[in-house]
Amino acid sequence: MFLENNNNERKRGWIEVIVGSMFSGKTEELIRRLKRAQFAKQKVEIFKPTVDTRYDEFKVVSHQGIEIMSTPVPSSANILLLATDVDVVGIDEAQFFDNELPYVCNQLADRGIRVIVAGLDLDYTGKPFGPIPNLMSTAEYVTKVHAICMQCGNLAYVSHRKTNEESLVLLGETDSYEPLCRNCFNKNFKK
Repeated sequence: MFLENNNNERKRGWIEVIVGSMFSGKTEELIRRLKRAQFAKQKVEIFKPTVDTRYDEFKVVSHQGIEIMSTPVPSSANILLLATDVDVVGIDEAQFFDNELPYVCNQLADRGIRVIVAGLDLDYTGKPFGPIPNLMSTAEYVTKVHAICMQCGNLAYVSHRKTNEESLVLLGETDSYEPLCRNCFNKNFKK
């Protein structure tokens, strides 16, 4: 959809999705794209789920310590309410949002907003995670980034949980998760 801006120029929105396992650089890539937009003097708003308090309550922070200010929200509907008068919307840890996130992102794109989303595509059991599969199917651009398998050095595809905790959402770092390739995951952990 094209929208007219104040200069009568056509403004086109779209969705970019960045996916991969933990420790693959998803958040770093999200922050890189958002900072480029800010440098270009575009109006940027960044959101993350309120459940993600690992590094900071209000900032999106990569495992390498790269950070950018964000607005924590409890549900994807809040993003629609808060993303006004912006050119670019960034969303981190998208897998933790509700299944309305693809609808929200499409509404924003239809308004002429560039939407950049980062999240895990697979949960710790190797199954598609939350709203990410539906979001990937409607996005114009999908980037899959890879960590390195901690057992063999191949490209990782899943975030293997090293604890016995079975809840779907468990915030953690290298103490709780390790990236594994398909072969190592299937060989050692798949049930």
